[in-house]
Amino acid sequence: MKDSEGRLSENILYFARALRAAGLPVGPGAVLDALEALSVARIGNRDDFYWTLHAVFVKKREHSMVFDQAFHIFFQRRGYLDKLIASLLPASLPGVPELPPPAARRIHDALFAGIARKDEHTVTEVDARLSVSDQEVLQKKDFAQMTAAEIAAAKNAMAKLILPVDPVRTRRHSVKGRGHMVDIRRTLRASLRTGAAVIDLKFLGPREARPPIVALLDISGSMSQYTRVLLHFLHALTEREKRVSTFLFGTRLTNVTRSIRQRDADEALAACSAHVVDWSGGTRIASSLREFNKSWSRRVLAQGAVVLLITDGLERDADDTLAFEMDRLHRSSRRLIWLNPLLRFAGFEARAKGVRTMLPHVDELRPIHNLESVAGLVQALSGAPVAGRNPKILLRQTA
Repeated sequence: MKDSEGRLSENILYFARALRAAGLPVGPGAVLDALEALSVARIGNRDDFYWTLHAVFVKKREHSMVFDQAFHIFFQRRGYLDKLIASLLPASLPGVPELPPPAARRIHDALFAGIARKDEHTVTEVDARLSVSDQEVLQKKDFAQMTAAEIAAAKNAMAKLILPVDPVRTRRHSVKGRGHMVDIRRTLRASLRTGAAVIDLKFLGPREARPPIVALLDISGSMSQYTRVLLHFLHALTEREKRVSTFLFGTRLTNVTRSIRQRDADEALAACSAHVVDWSGGTRIASSLREFNKSWSRRVLAQGAVVLLITDGLERDADDTLAFEMDRLHRSSRRLIWLNPLLRFAGFEARAKGVRTMLPHVDELRPIHNLESVAGLVQALSGAPVAGRNPKILLRQTA
């Protein structure tokens, strides 16, 4: 093999390893297929090279953006050298750097993770008074700006969250030490042991149970940076709670409750992706809610279910149908909590028509963009709505 072909093979191999570290399912077979495709295809320009590798390495629509950013970082000579020099320089603490585009940090860390700092004689003094712990930074960092390692740490942190859901009273009764209702059957059985000489009263009381949780997750293109991380949270929630129903919606509604119950998180997400055909597409909240209210509400909204509506509210057709379906969903659930990633912006206002249409029909409006907001959601599910999360206040502020 010629020297140029050897360098090309090494570059393709290293590029494939970077894609795998960034989350794409790229194995040795894909590397061999890419080398064979480049050898048989007539590569005339950069676009031909790009789309040849794209056809081999990209198997799902959501992987296309990651591949595109990795390609332009890796195969652009000047950009590659600039990032290599930047990776050798010490990181400066003062100042607030401009946020990179989503997933770019993850691609950069995947490409340059194996490059070590070899300058052992240079000593960099850093003022530790300006630094904070990694855990605190991770709690407040946006999911869309996390690296691959930070996303993995966030998934582990979400799996460890304890969910003490506020219990509700049911119509059934259970054994109680004290109460106002006598359990006749257990009382008579206990009295037979002593020949009815002593009657030990047994009591019944109302039984408490954890309410079901129903999650409606928006998987449209505007929510693509948060969908997979939030699916990991719902997977961890499903493992801890028995009665959790998960639905995904974009242009249509898909029930993925059985798929997300698999023990392995990656297998569960792969099964969910296999059942969904409208991933990263448009948004039709009204039609999706209408299908849920018509086909699933009576099955999963029993016994005071808590509904988690996870969407940015950017509805394509915000009309009276959306208001009617939101009101119907609100009346059928014990609590309707709207989780909106757009609340991460300090100056967020309810200007969009879809947002203003949905706000009057929810009990609580919360952000869902980092670990801190997920932990706040867990606390909110174990008690009454938190003051300051009333959606009517946001409507009055933007009136």
